[in-house]
Amino acid sequence: MQSDLLQAGLYALALFTAAVPLGWYMAKVFTGSITFLAPVERLLMGAAGEHREQGWKAYAASLLLFNAVGFALLFSILMLQHRMPLNPQGFDGLTWHLALNTAISFITNTNWQSYGGETTLSHLSQMMGLTTQNFLSAASGMAVAVAVARGFAARQARYLGNFWSDMTRGTLYILLPGAIMLALLFLALGMPQTLSASVEATTLEGAKQTLSLGPVASQVAIKQLGTNGGGFFNVNSAHPFENPNAITNFLSMLAILVIPVAFTFTYGRLIGDKRQGRALFAAMGILLVAAFTALYAAERFGNPLHAAFSDPAGGNMEGKEVRFGVVNSVLWAVATTAASNGSVNAMHDSLTPLGGMVAMVNMQLGEIIYGGAGVGLTGMLLFVILTVFLAGLMVGRTPEYLGKKIESREVKLAALTLLVTPIGVLVLGAIAIATGHAQTSVQDAGPHGLSELIYVYSSATGNNGSAFAGFTANTPFHNTMLGLAMLLGRFGYIIPILAIAGSLATKTPAAATAGTFPTHGPVFITLLVLTILIVGALTFLPVLALGPIAEHVSLLLGRTF
Repeated sequence: MQSDLLQAGLYALALFTAAVPLGWYMAKVFTGSITFLAPVERLLMGAAGEHREQGWKAYAASLLLFNAVGFALLFSILMLQHRMPLNPQGFDGLTWHLALNTAISFITNTNWQSYGGETTLSHLSQMMGLTTQNFLSAASGMAVAVAVARGFAARQARYLGNFWSDMTRGTLYILLPGAIMLALLFLALGMPQTLSASVEATTLEGAKQTLSLGPVASQVAIKQLGTNGGGFFNVNSAHPFENPNAITNFLSMLAILVIPVAFTFTYGRLIGDKRQGRALFAAMGILLVAAFTALYAAERFGNPLHAAFSDPAGGNMEGKEVRFGVVNSVLWAVATTAASNGSVNAMHDSLTPLGGMVAMVNMQLGEIIYGGAGVGLTGMLLFVILTVFLAGLMVGRTPEYLGKKIESREVKLAALTLLVTPIGVLVLGAIAIATGHAQTSVQDAGPHGLSELIYVYSSATGNNGSAFAGFTANTPFHNTMLGLAMLLGRFGYIIPILAIAGSLATKTPAAATAGTFPTHGPVFITLLVLTILIVGALTFLPVLALGPIAEHVSLLLGRTF
Protein backbone atom coordinates (compact mmCIF):
# COMPACT_ATOMS: atom_id res chain seq x y z
CA MET A 1 0.00 0.00 0.00
CA GLN A 2 2.72 2.51 0.97
CA SER A 3 4.72 1.63 -2.14
CA ASP A 4 1.63 2.14 -4.31
CA LEU A 5 0.91 5.55 -2.81
CA LEU A 6 4.56 6.53 -3.19
CA GLN A 7 4.44 5.67 -6.90
CA ALA A 8 1.25 7.66 -7.34
CA GLY A 9 2.78 10.61 -5.47
CA LEU A 10 5.93 10.56 -7.60
CA TYR A 11 3.80 10.52 -10.74
CA ALA A 12 1.76 13.51 -9.54
CA LEU A 13 4.94 15.40 -8.62
CA ALA A 14 6.58 14.71 -11.99
CA LEU A 15 3.41 15.72 -13.83
CA PHE A 16 3.12 19.03 -11.99
CA THR A 17 6.85 19.75 -12.35
CA ALA A 18 6.68 19.23 -16.12
CA ALA A 19 3.31 20.95 -16.69
CA VAL A 20 4.08 24.31 -15.10
CA PRO A 21 7.01 25.29 -17.37
CA LEU A 22 5.28 23.71 -20.36
CA GLY A 23 2.24 25.89 -19.68
CA TRP A 24 4.47 28.98 -19.69
CA TYR A 25 6.15 27.84 -22.91
CA MET A 26 2.83 27.16 -24.68
CA ALA A 27 1.56 30.62 -23.74
CA LYS A 28 4.69 32.08 -25.33
CA VAL A 29 4.13 29.96 -28.45
CA PHE A 30 0.53 31.07 -28.99
CA THR A 31 1.26 34.75 -28.32
CA GLY A 32 3.97 34.70 -30.99
CA SER A 33 6.94 35.13 -28.66
CA ILE A 34 8.62 31.89 -29.80
CA THR A 35 9.90 32.21 -33.39
CA PHE A 36 12.87 29.87 -33.89
CA LEU A 37 11.01 28.07 -36.71
CA ALA A 38 9.73 31.25 -38.36
CA PRO A 39 10.87 30.34 -41.93
CA VAL A 40 9.05 27.01 -41.80
CA GLU A 41 6.04 28.68 -40.26
CA ARG A 42 5.90 31.29 -43.05
CA LEU A 43 6.17 28.57 -45.68
CA LEU A 44 3.27 26.62 -44.22
CA MET A 45 1.14 29.70 -43.71
CA GLY A 46 1.80 30.65 -47.31
CA ALA A 47 0.42 27.29 -48.38
CA ALA A 48 -2.66 27.84 -46.21
CA GLY A 49 -3.31 31.17 -47.94
CA GLU A 50 -5.32 32.64 -45.06
CA HIS A 51 -3.54 35.14 -42.82
CA ARG A 52 -6.34 37.39 -41.61
CA GLU A 53 -7.81 37.43 -38.13
CA GLN A 54 -10.98 35.35 -37.99
CA GLY A 55 -14.26 35.71 -36.15
CA TRP A 56 -15.72 32.61 -34.52
CA LYS A 57 -17.68 31.59 -37.62
CA ALA A 58 -14.69 31.85 -39.93
CA TYR A 59 -12.51 30.07 -37.34
CA ALA A 60 -15.05 27.23 -37.07
CA ALA A 61 -15.41 27.04 -40.86
CA SER A 62 -11.64 26.70 -41.29
CA LEU A 63 -11.59 23.97 -38.65
CA LEU A 64 -14.39 22.03 -40.33
CA LEU A 65 -12.84 22.41 -43.79
CA PHE A 66 -9.46 21.21 -42.57
CA ASN A 67 -10.97 18.17 -40.87
CA ALA A 68 -13.13 17.34 -43.90
CA VAL A 69 -10.06 17.28 -46.14
CA GLY A 70 -8.19 15.20 -43.57
CA PHE A 71 -11.07 12.73 -43.43
CA ALA A 72 -11.17 12.36 -47.21
CA LEU A 73 -7.42 11.75 -47.47
CA LEU A 74 -7.32 9.24 -44.61
CA PHE A 75 -10.40 7.39 -45.86
CA SER A 76 -8.77 7.07 -49.31
CA ILE A 77 -5.49 5.79 -47.87
CA LEU A 78 -7.28 3.12 -45.83
CA MET A 79 -9.49 1.96 -48.71
CA LEU A 80 -6.59 1.84 -51.19
CA GLN A 81 -3.71 0.64 -48.98
CA HIS A 82 -3.45 -2.60 -51.00
CA ARG A 83 -2.44 -0.50 -54.04
CA MET A 84 0.11 1.61 -52.17
CA PRO A 85 3.76 1.04 -51.15
CA LEU A 86 5.10 0.16 -47.68
CA ASN A 87 2.75 -2.78 -47.32
CA PRO A 88 5.18 -5.67 -46.70
CA GLN A 89 2.44 -7.88 -45.21
CA GLY A 90 0.24 -7.45 -48.28
CA PHE A 91 -2.85 -6.28 -46.37
CA ASP A 92 -6.04 -5.62 -48.31
CA GLY A 93 -7.85 -2.30 -48.19
CA LEU A 94 -10.35 -1.82 -45.39
CA THR A 95 -14.09 -2.30 -45.82
CA TRP A 96 -16.02 0.92 -46.36
CA HIS A 97 -17.54 0.94 -42.88
CA LEU A 98 -14.25 0.20 -41.11
CA ALA A 99 -12.44 2.84 -43.18
CA LEU A 100 -15.25 5.31 -42.40
CA ASN A 101 -15.07 4.59 -38.68
CA THR A 102 -11.28 4.75 -38.55
CA ALA A 103 -11.03 7.98 -40.55
CA ILE A 104 -13.62 9.69 -38.33
CA SER A 105 -11.90 8.27 -35.26
CA PHE A 106 -8.51 9.75 -36.03
CA ILE A 107 -9.63 13.18 -37.27
CA THR A 108 -11.67 13.61 -34.07
CA ASN A 109 -8.73 12.68 -31.80
CA THR A 110 -10.71 9.63 -30.62
CA ASN A 111 -8.50 6.88 -32.05
CA TRP A 112 -11.13 4.24 -31.50
CA GLN A 113 -9.95 1.04 -33.19
CA SER A 114 -12.35 -1.62 -34.46
CA TYR A 115 -9.34 -3.50 -35.87
CA GLY A 116 -5.98 -4.94 -34.86
CA GLY A 117 -3.25 -2.59 -36.08
CA GLU A 118 -0.55 -5.18 -36.74
CA THR A 119 -2.98 -7.46 -38.66
CA THR A 120 -4.92 -4.82 -40.62
CA LEU A 121 -2.91 -1.73 -41.53
CA SER A 122 0.15 -1.29 -43.72
CA HIS A 123 3.13 0.77 -42.59
CA LEU A 124 2.02 3.55 -44.96
CA SER A 125 -1.45 3.63 -43.42
CA GLN A 126 0.04 3.72 -39.94
CA MET A 127 2.55 6.49 -40.74
CA MET A 128 1.03 8.71 -43.43
CA GLY A 129 -2.54 8.10 -42.34
CA LEU A 130 -2.81 7.62 -38.59
CA THR A 131 0.35 9.27 -37.28
CA THR A 132 -0.28 12.38 -39.38
CA GLN A 133 -3.76 12.74 -37.93
CA ASN A 134 -2.35 12.16 -34.45
CA PHE A 135 -0.50 15.44 -34.89
CA LEU A 136 -3.21 17.38 -36.70
CA SER A 137 -6.20 16.40 -34.57
CA ALA A 138 -4.30 17.31 -31.40
CA ALA A 139 -3.16 20.61 -32.93
CA SER A 140 -6.76 21.40 -33.91
CA GLY A 141 -7.94 20.90 -30.34
CA MET A 142 -5.15 23.08 -29.00
CA ALA A 143 -6.02 25.81 -31.50
CA VAL A 144 -9.65 25.83 -30.34
CA ALA A 145 -8.61 26.20 -26.68
CA VAL A 146 -6.37 29.15 -27.55
CA ALA A 147 -9.12 30.81 -29.60
CA VAL A 148 -11.59 30.39 -26.74
CA ALA A 149 -9.13 31.89 -24.25
CA ARG A 150 -8.70 34.90 -26.53
CA GLY A 151 -12.45 35.34 -26.77
CA PHE A 152 -12.90 35.17 -23.02
CA ALA A 153 -10.14 37.75 -22.47
CA ALA A 154 -10.93 40.15 -25.34
CA ARG A 155 -12.48 43.59 -24.96
CA GLN A 156 -15.06 44.45 -27.63
CA ALA A 157 -13.23 42.38 -30.26
CA ARG A 158 -14.62 40.63 -33.32
CA TYR A 159 -11.81 38.14 -33.82
CA LEU A 160 -10.47 35.01 -32.10
CA GLY A 161 -7.20 34.68 -34.02
CA ASN A 162 -6.36 32.61 -37.09
CA PHE A 163 -7.00 28.87 -37.09
CA TRP A 164 -4.24 28.07 -39.59
CA SER A 165 -1.65 30.00 -37.60
CA ASP A 166 -2.68 28.50 -34.26
CA MET A 167 -2.67 24.96 -35.62
CA THR A 168 0.68 25.47 -37.36
CA ARG A 169 2.33 26.88 -34.25
CA GLY A 170 0.95 24.11 -32.04
CA THR A 171 2.34 21.48 -34.39
CA LEU A 172 5.74 23.07 -35.07
CA TYR A 173 6.66 24.34 -31.62
CA ILE A 174 4.93 21.89 -29.25
CA LEU A 175 3.84 18.57 -30.71
CA LEU A 176 6.63 17.96 -33.24
CA PRO A 177 9.66 18.64 -30.99
CA GLY A 178 7.97 16.90 -28.06
CA ALA A 179 7.17 13.81 -30.12
CA ILE A 180 10.67 13.64 -31.60
CA MET A 181 12.30 13.74 -28.16
CA LEU A 182 9.86 11.19 -26.75
CA ALA A 183 10.28 8.87 -29.74
CA LEU A 184 14.06 8.90 -29.34
CA LEU A 185 13.68 8.05 -25.66
CA PHE A 186 11.29 5.21 -26.49
CA LEU A 187 13.66 3.92 -29.16
CA ALA A 188 16.56 3.92 -26.69
CA LEU A 189 14.39 2.08 -24.17
CA GLY A 190 13.57 -0.78 -26.51
CA MET A 191 10.64 0.12 -28.76
CA PRO A 192 10.99 -1.00 -32.40
CA GLN A 193 11.31 1.58 -35.18
CA THR A 194 11.69 -0.18 -38.51
CA LEU A 195 10.02 -0.66 -41.87
CA SER A 196 10.45 -4.44 -41.66
CA ALA A 197 7.27 -6.49 -41.62
CA SER A 198 8.04 -9.13 -39.00
CA VAL A 199 10.64 -11.53 -37.67
CA GLU A 200 10.36 -15.20 -36.80
CA ALA A 201 11.39 -16.29 -33.31
CA THR A 202 11.77 -19.65 -31.64
CA THR A 203 10.02 -20.01 -28.28
CA LEU A 204 11.41 -21.86 -25.27
CA GLU A 205 9.25 -24.83 -26.25
CA GLY A 206 10.84 -24.89 -29.71
CA ALA A 207 7.79 -23.57 -31.55
CA LYS A 208 7.99 -20.87 -34.22
CA GLN A 209 6.40 -17.48 -33.54
CA THR A 210 5.99 -14.53 -35.89
CA LEU A 211 6.62 -11.15 -34.23
CA SER A 212 5.13 -8.11 -35.95
CA LEU A 213 7.37 -5.06 -36.29
CA GLY A 214 7.06 -1.59 -37.72
CA PRO A 215 7.56 2.13 -37.00
CA VAL A 216 6.29 1.77 -33.43
CA ALA A 217 8.25 4.35 -31.39
CA SER A 218 7.31 7.30 -33.59
CA GLN A 219 3.60 6.47 -33.47
CA VAL A 220 3.53 5.74 -29.74
CA ALA A 221 5.22 9.07 -28.94
CA ILE A 222 2.53 11.20 -30.58
CA LYS A 223 -0.28 8.82 -29.61
CA GLN A 224 0.49 9.68 -25.98
CA LEU A 225 1.61 13.29 -26.25
CA GLY A 226 -1.34 14.29 -28.44
CA THR A 227 -3.87 12.45 -26.21
CA ASN A 228 -4.65 10.21 -29.18
CA GLY A 229 -4.25 6.67 -27.81
CA GLY A 230 -4.49 4.57 -30.96
CA GLY A 231 -2.08 1.65 -30.64
CA PHE A 232 0.22 0.21 -33.29
CA PHE A 233 -0.66 -3.21 -31.89
CA ASN A 234 -4.09 -4.56 -31.07
CA VAL A 235 -3.48 -4.78 -27.32
CA ASN A 236 -2.08 -1.25 -27.28
CA SER A 237 0.39 -0.45 -24.49
CA ALA A 238 -0.04 -3.88 -22.92
CA HIS A 239 2.15 -5.12 -25.80
CA PRO A 240 5.84 -5.44 -24.83
CA PHE A 241 6.95 -3.76 -28.07
CA GLU A 242 4.66 -0.79 -27.43
CA ASN A 243 5.51 -0.54 -23.72
CA PRO A 244 8.72 -2.48 -23.02
CA ASN A 245 9.41 -1.63 -19.38
CA ALA A 246 8.57 0.41 -16.29
CA ILE A 247 10.36 3.52 -17.60
CA THR A 248 8.40 3.62 -20.87
CA ASN A 249 5.27 3.01 -18.82
CA PHE A 250 6.02 6.03 -16.59
CA LEU A 251 6.95 8.29 -19.52
CA SER A 252 3.80 7.25 -21.38
CA MET A 253 1.57 8.08 -18.42
CA LEU A 254 3.35 11.41 -18.04
CA ALA A 255 2.89 12.22 -21.72
CA ILE A 256 -0.85 11.47 -21.59
CA LEU A 257 -1.63 14.30 -19.18
CA VAL A 258 1.24 16.77 -19.46
CA ILE A 259 -0.27 18.97 -22.22
CA PRO A 260 -3.83 18.93 -20.78
CA VAL A 261 -2.53 19.88 -17.33
CA ALA A 262 -0.21 22.52 -18.79
CA PHE A 263 -3.14 24.08 -20.64
CA THR A 264 -4.70 25.22 -17.35
CA PHE A 265 -1.59 27.33 -16.71
CA THR A 266 -1.47 28.46 -20.36
CA TYR A 267 -5.08 29.61 -20.06
CA GLY A 268 -4.32 31.70 -16.99
CA ARG A 269 -1.51 33.48 -18.82
CA LEU A 270 -3.52 34.01 -22.03
CA ILE A 271 -6.42 35.68 -20.20
CA GLY A 272 -4.09 37.72 -18.00
CA ASP A 273 -5.24 36.17 -14.71
CA LYS A 274 -3.17 33.22 -13.50
CA ARG A 275 -5.57 32.67 -10.61
CA GLN A 276 -8.27 31.50 -13.02
CA GLY A 277 -5.94 28.90 -14.49
CA ARG A 278 -4.94 27.70 -11.05
CA ALA A 279 -8.62 27.39 -10.07
CA LEU A 280 -9.31 25.15 -13.08
CA PHE A 281 -6.19 23.13 -12.30
CA ALA A 282 -7.40 22.64 -8.73
CA ALA A 283 -10.93 21.61 -9.74
CA MET A 284 -9.65 19.14 -12.29
CA GLY A 285 -7.06 17.86 -9.82
CA ILE A 286 -9.71 17.19 -7.17
CA LEU A 287 -11.73 15.14 -9.66
CA LEU A 288 -8.61 13.27 -10.82
CA VAL A 289 -7.56 12.37 -7.28
CA ALA A 290 -11.11 11.26 -6.46
CA ALA A 291 -11.19 9.06 -9.57
CA PHE A 292 -7.82 7.50 -8.73
CA THR A 293 -8.85 6.86 -5.12
CA ALA A 294 -12.11 5.17 -6.12
CA LEU A 295 -10.59 3.06 -8.88
CA TYR A 296 -7.58 2.07 -6.78
CA ALA A 297 -9.82 1.03 -3.88
CA ALA A 298 -11.95 -1.09 -6.20
CA GLU A 299 -8.97 -2.86 -7.77
CA ARG A 300 -7.04 -3.28 -4.53
CA PHE A 301 -10.09 -4.83 -2.85
CA GLY A 302 -10.42 -7.22 -5.79
CA ASN A 303 -13.18 -9.61 -6.79
CA PRO A 304 -14.85 -11.27 -3.76
CA LEU A 305 -15.65 -14.34 -5.89
CA HIS A 306 -11.90 -14.96 -6.24
CA ALA A 307 -11.13 -14.78 -2.52
CA ALA A 308 -11.47 -18.55 -2.08
CA PHE A 309 -8.62 -19.40 -4.48
CA SER A 310 -6.40 -16.28 -4.64
CA ASP A 311 -4.73 -13.96 -2.16
CA PRO A 312 -6.95 -10.86 -1.74
CA ALA A 313 -3.86 -8.83 -0.77
CA GLY A 314 -2.72 -8.99 -4.40
CA GLY A 315 -5.79 -7.11 -5.57
CA ASN A 316 -7.57 -7.73 -8.84
CA MET A 317 -4.83 -8.86 -11.25
CA GLU A 318 -7.17 -10.17 -13.95
CA GLY A 319 -6.30 -8.43 -17.21
CA LYS A 320 -3.22 -6.76 -15.70
CA GLU A 321 0.47 -7.40 -16.22
CA VAL A 322 2.61 -8.52 -13.30
CA ARG A 323 5.36 -6.11 -14.34
CA PHE A 324 3.03 -3.12 -13.80
CA GLY A 325 0.75 -4.38 -11.03
CA VAL A 326 -2.40 -2.75 -9.69
CA VAL A 327 -1.22 0.80 -9.03
CA ASN A 328 0.37 1.43 -12.45
CA SER A 329 -2.62 -0.11 -14.18
CA VAL A 330 -4.95 2.09 -12.15
CA LEU A 331 -2.89 5.23 -12.74
CA TRP A 332 -2.94 4.55 -16.47
CA ALA A 333 -6.68 3.79 -16.52
CA VAL A 334 -7.48 7.02 -14.69
CA ALA A 335 -5.14 9.15 -16.81
CA THR A 336 -6.31 7.70 -20.12
CA THR A 337 -10.03 8.16 -19.36
CA ALA A 338 -9.59 11.54 -17.68
CA ALA A 339 -7.85 12.69 -20.85
CA SER A 340 -9.28 11.79 -24.26
CA ASN A 341 -6.39 9.38 -24.75
CA GLY A 342 -7.81 5.86 -24.67
CA SER A 343 -4.55 3.90 -24.65
CA VAL A 344 -4.39 1.04 -22.14
CA ASN A 345 -1.75 -1.05 -20.39
CA ALA A 346 -4.40 -3.33 -18.83
CA MET A 347 -7.74 -4.59 -20.09
CA HIS A 348 -10.60 -2.43 -18.84
CA ASP A 349 -13.08 -5.26 -19.42
CA SER A 350 -11.30 -7.04 -16.54
CA LEU A 351 -11.65 -4.17 -14.09
CA THR A 352 -13.96 -4.77 -11.16
CA PRO A 353 -17.49 -3.45 -11.72
CA LEU A 354 -16.87 -0.31 -9.68
CA GLY A 355 -13.43 0.16 -11.23
CA GLY A 356 -14.94 0.00 -14.69
CA MET A 357 -17.64 2.43 -13.60
CA VAL A 358 -15.01 5.02 -12.58
CA ALA A 359 -13.47 4.82 -16.04
CA MET A 360 -16.92 5.21 -17.59
CA VAL A 361 -17.81 8.23 -15.43
CA ASN A 362 -14.55 9.95 -16.37
CA MET A 363 -15.65 9.80 -20.00
CA GLN A 364 -19.32 10.55 -19.34
CA LEU A 365 -18.41 13.83 -17.65
CA GLY A 366 -17.28 14.98 -21.09
CA GLU A 367 -13.53 14.33 -20.67
CA ILE A 368 -13.23 17.52 -18.61
CA ILE A 369 -10.78 16.15 -16.01
CA TYR A 370 -7.89 17.82 -17.89
CA GLY A 371 -9.28 16.13 -21.01
CA GLY A 372 -7.68 16.05 -24.42
CA ALA A 373 -5.11 18.46 -25.80
CA GLY A 374 -7.00 21.74 -25.50
CA VAL A 375 -10.55 20.44 -25.77
CA GLY A 376 -10.60 19.27 -22.16
CA LEU A 377 -10.10 22.88 -21.08
CA THR A 378 -12.95 24.08 -23.29
CA GLY A 379 -15.25 21.39 -21.89
CA MET A 380 -14.45 22.56 -18.37
CA LEU A 381 -15.19 26.16 -19.35
CA LEU A 382 -18.73 25.11 -20.29
CA PHE A 383 -19.20 23.91 -16.73
CA VAL A 384 -17.67 27.17 -15.48
CA ILE A 385 -20.35 29.11 -17.36
CA LEU A 386 -23.07 26.88 -15.92
CA THR A 387 -21.61 27.23 -12.42
CA VAL A 388 -21.46 31.04 -12.48
CA PHE A 389 -25.03 31.06 -13.80
CA LEU A 390 -26.19 28.92 -10.87
CA ALA A 391 -24.20 31.06 -8.44
CA GLY A 392 -25.84 34.17 -9.87
CA LEU A 393 -29.28 32.66 -9.31
CA MET A 394 -28.43 31.88 -5.70
CA VAL A 395 -27.30 35.40 -4.83
CA GLY A 396 -29.71 37.26 -7.11
CA ARG A 397 -27.05 38.86 -9.34
CA THR A 398 -26.38 38.74 -13.06
CA PRO A 399 -23.72 36.04 -13.47
CA GLU A 400 -20.28 37.22 -14.56
CA TYR A 401 -17.05 35.54 -15.58
CA LEU A 402 -13.85 37.52 -16.04
CA GLY A 403 -15.95 40.65 -15.58
CA LYS A 404 -18.26 39.82 -18.49
CA LYS A 405 -21.96 39.20 -18.06
CA ILE A 406 -23.09 35.67 -18.81
CA GLU A 407 -26.42 36.17 -20.54
CA SER A 408 -29.08 33.90 -22.01
CA ARG A 409 -27.19 33.21 -25.25
CA GLU A 410 -24.13 31.84 -23.45
CA VAL A 411 -26.17 29.85 -20.93
CA LYS A 412 -28.37 28.29 -23.63
CA LEU A 413 -25.36 27.28 -25.71
CA ALA A 414 -23.60 25.79 -22.67
CA ALA A 415 -26.70 23.88 -21.52
CA LEU A 416 -27.42 22.50 -24.99
CA THR A 417 -23.79 21.46 -25.41
CA LEU A 418 -23.91 19.50 -22.16
CA LEU A 419 -26.64 17.36 -23.78
CA VAL A 420 -24.19 16.10 -26.39
CA THR A 421 -22.72 13.32 -24.24
CA PRO A 422 -26.10 11.98 -23.01
CA ILE A 423 -27.38 11.89 -26.60
CA GLY A 424 -24.30 10.06 -27.85
CA VAL A 425 -24.25 7.57 -24.97
CA LEU A 426 -27.87 7.02 -23.98
CA VAL A 427 -29.78 7.68 -27.21
CA LEU A 428 -27.40 5.95 -29.61
CA GLY A 429 -26.88 3.14 -27.08
CA ALA A 430 -30.64 2.71 -26.78
CA ILE A 431 -30.96 2.52 -30.58
CA ALA A 432 -28.32 -0.22 -30.60
CA ILE A 433 -30.33 -2.19 -28.03
CA ALA A 434 -33.70 -1.58 -29.71
CA THR A 435 -32.42 -2.78 -33.08
CA GLY A 436 -30.78 -5.90 -31.61
CA HIS A 437 -27.25 -4.97 -32.69
CA ALA A 438 -26.08 -4.56 -29.09
CA GLN A 439 -27.15 -8.07 -28.10
CA THR A 440 -25.15 -9.67 -30.91
CA SER A 441 -21.98 -7.68 -30.11
CA VAL A 442 -21.63 -8.00 -26.34
CA GLN A 443 -19.50 -10.80 -24.95
CA ASP A 444 -21.38 -11.20 -21.66
CA ALA A 445 -25.03 -11.26 -20.67
CA GLY A 446 -26.65 -9.26 -17.87
CA PRO A 447 -25.25 -6.11 -16.26
CA HIS A 448 -21.72 -6.61 -17.57
CA GLY A 449 -23.02 -6.81 -21.12
CA LEU A 450 -24.82 -3.49 -20.61
CA SER A 451 -21.59 -2.05 -19.19
CA GLU A 452 -19.74 -3.15 -22.34
CA LEU A 453 -22.26 -1.31 -24.53
CA ILE A 454 -22.38 1.84 -22.39
CA TYR A 455 -18.58 1.94 -22.18
CA VAL A 456 -18.23 1.74 -25.96
CA TYR A 457 -20.62 4.61 -26.64
CA SER A 458 -19.18 6.66 -23.74
CA SER A 459 -15.73 6.17 -25.23
CA ALA A 460 -16.82 7.20 -28.72
CA THR A 461 -18.85 10.23 -27.66
CA GLY A 462 -16.14 11.32 -25.23
CA ASN A 463 -13.53 11.02 -28.02
CA ASN A 464 -11.60 8.64 -25.78
CA GLY A 465 -11.09 5.46 -27.79
CA SER A 466 -10.58 2.88 -25.03
CA ALA A 467 -12.88 -0.14 -24.87
CA PHE A 468 -14.28 -2.97 -22.84
CA ALA A 469 -12.51 -5.50 -25.02
CA GLY A 470 -15.38 -7.98 -25.03
CA PHE A 471 -17.49 -5.84 -27.37
CA THR A 472 -17.46 -6.71 -31.10
CA ALA A 473 -17.66 -3.32 -32.81
CA ASN A 474 -16.45 -4.12 -36.32
CA THR A 475 -19.89 -4.34 -37.91
CA PRO A 476 -21.51 -1.94 -40.39
CA PHE A 477 -24.03 -0.79 -37.76
CA HIS A 478 -21.61 -0.10 -34.90
CA ASN A 479 -18.88 1.35 -37.11
CA THR A 480 -21.41 3.82 -38.51
CA MET A 481 -23.12 4.64 -35.21
CA LEU A 482 -19.83 5.01 -33.35
CA GLY A 483 -18.59 7.26 -36.14
CA LEU A 484 -21.67 9.44 -35.63
CA ALA A 485 -21.04 9.48 -31.87
CA MET A 486 -17.43 10.56 -32.41
CA LEU A 487 -18.42 13.42 -34.73
CA LEU A 488 -21.11 14.52 -32.29
CA GLY A 489 -18.72 14.38 -29.33
CA ARG A 490 -16.02 16.39 -31.12
CA PHE A 491 -17.79 19.08 -33.09
CA GLY A 492 -20.89 19.21 -30.90
CA TYR A 493 -18.61 20.67 -28.22
CA ILE A 494 -16.19 22.69 -30.33
CA ILE A 495 -18.64 24.75 -32.40
CA PRO A 496 -20.81 25.98 -29.47
CA ILE A 497 -17.82 26.89 -27.29
CA LEU A 498 -16.38 28.91 -30.19
CA ALA A 499 -19.75 30.64 -30.50
CA ILE A 500 -19.69 31.43 -26.77
CA ALA A 501 -16.14 32.78 -27.08
CA GLY A 502 -17.18 34.90 -30.04
CA SER A 503 -20.08 36.33 -28.05
CA LEU A 504 -17.96 37.10 -24.99
CA ALA A 505 -15.23 38.68 -27.13
CA THR A 506 -17.58 41.52 -28.10
CA LYS A 507 -18.34 42.45 -24.48
CA THR A 508 -16.54 44.96 -22.30
CA PRO A 509 -15.39 43.60 -18.92
CA ALA A 510 -16.81 45.42 -15.92
CA ALA A 511 -14.66 46.32 -12.93
CA ALA A 512 -14.95 43.99 -9.97
CA THR A 513 -17.00 45.24 -7.03
CA ALA A 514 -17.65 44.07 -3.49
CA GLY A 515 -20.60 42.06 -4.79
CA THR A 516 -18.68 40.28 -7.55
CA PHE A 517 -18.52 36.53 -7.05
CA PRO A 518 -14.84 35.53 -7.31
CA THR A 519 -14.19 32.64 -9.68
CA HIS A 520 -10.76 31.70 -8.41
CA GLY A 521 -11.24 30.89 -4.73
CA PRO A 522 -12.06 27.70 -2.83
CA VAL A 523 -15.80 28.47 -2.73
CA PHE A 524 -16.04 28.63 -6.52
CA ILE A 525 -13.82 25.57 -6.96
CA THR A 526 -16.06 23.60 -4.60
CA LEU A 527 -19.21 24.79 -6.37
CA LEU A 528 -17.71 23.91 -9.76
CA VAL A 529 -16.81 20.38 -8.68
CA LEU A 530 -20.25 19.83 -7.15
CA THR A 531 -21.97 21.10 -10.30
CA ILE A 532 -19.99 18.67 -12.43
CA LEU A 533 -20.77 15.73 -10.16
CA ILE A 534 -24.47 16.56 -9.80
CA VAL A 535 -25.00 16.98 -13.54
CA GLY A 536 -23.13 13.73 -14.20
CA ALA A 537 -24.96 11.82 -11.47
CA LEU A 538 -28.40 12.97 -12.53
CA THR A 539 -27.70 12.09 -16.15
CA PHE A 540 -26.03 8.70 -15.97
CA LEU A 541 -26.88 7.24 -12.55
CA PRO A 542 -29.88 5.20 -13.82
CA VAL A 543 -27.91 3.37 -16.49
CA LEU A 544 -24.93 2.92 -14.16
CA ALA A 545 -27.30 1.37 -11.60
CA LEU A 546 -28.41 -1.18 -14.20
CA GLY A 547 -24.85 -1.93 -15.30
CA PRO A 548 -21.76 -1.79 -13.05
CA ILE A 549 -23.61 -1.11 -9.79
CA ALA A 550 -25.94 -4.09 -10.32
CA GLU A 551 -22.93 -6.24 -11.21
CA HIS A 552 -21.12 -5.14 -8.05
CA VAL A 553 -24.14 -6.01 -5.91
CA SER A 554 -24.29 -9.44 -7.51
CA LEU A 555 -20.63 -10.04 -6.57
CA LEU A 556 -21.31 -9.04 -2.98
CA LEU A 557 -24.19 -11.52 -2.92
CA GLY A 558 -21.82 -14.21 -4.15
CA ARG A 559 -23.47 -14.90 -7.48
CA THR A 560 -23.45 -13.73 -11.08
CA PHE A 561 -26.30 -12.95 -13.41
